[in-house]
Amino acid sequence: MSQLTPTQHETIALHGSPVLVAENVRKSFGDVEVLSGINLEVQPGETVVILGPSGSGKSTFLRCINLLEELNGGRILVDGQDVGFEVRNGRLHELSGNQIALRRRDIGMVFQQFNLFAHMTVLQNVIEAPTGVKGEAREEAVAYAKKLLAKVNLSGRENAYPRQLSGGQQQRVAIARALAMRPKLMLFDEPTSALDPELVGEVLATMKELSAEGLTMVVVTHEISFAREAADRVVFMDGGVIVEQGTPEEVIDNPQHERTRAFLSRFL
Repeated sequence: MSQLTPTQHETIALHGSPVLVAENVRKSFGDVEVLSGINLEVQPGETVVILGPSGSGKSTFLRCINLLEELNGGRILVDGQDVGFEVRNGRLHELSGNQIALRRRDIGMVFQQFNLFAHMTVLQNVIEAPTGVKGEAREEAVAYAKKLLAKVNLSGRENAYPRQLSGGQQQRVAIARALAMRPKLMLFDEPTSALDPELVGEVLATMKELSAEGLTMVVVTHEISFAREAADRVVFMDGGVIVEQGTPEEVIDNPQHERTRAFLSRFL
């Protein structure tokens, strides 16, 4: 493991407890072990970019963090709370579906596909979860949604429907929708992979701004330029394990492992 050096978020990241702790996380599908003991901590305000070839377990790991996949071993804690269990009398007990939903509110996730509600306007998509899940007053939710849409450069499109937007605009609505829940951790799973090349930049620009503002983010992507410019730490995964991690300069410019070098040679 590379020695980390101070970053743009050092003031935030070096204080307080980790937002995310993964301890020996394992996940199998049938006889195939996709995650083989992942250990990772993410500090407040840190942007961690996960790189790796297809099938390395990156997206599965994100889905485990957000309880979209059940673990076969290990633990994941977000803001100090186990995402799928609670401790009672010194033992772990599985949470109910409603309890899991409550825990998941602290985790925002942006997927490869935008998954917007086609029958709802942009504004309706953004306020749906705050009003329906958190019980937030509509007036408050609308005011915050408009601020978020301004942040992602979509002011004036509140009454548009997803079909009237480009792919890049739809993905920025998806980012605003995730932020509307005021999450403590944001997960991005290949957020630009479904976009036409000319639309990738506008989504990455939004993500860079969020990173610079100190939002705690874990990003799975093949966008090496984003990793270089926005990441505090780069994690390279292959074969269900973390091969190496460190600053962008360490992992991208001076990788220590042959598997990392072979992967990056296709992009650099």
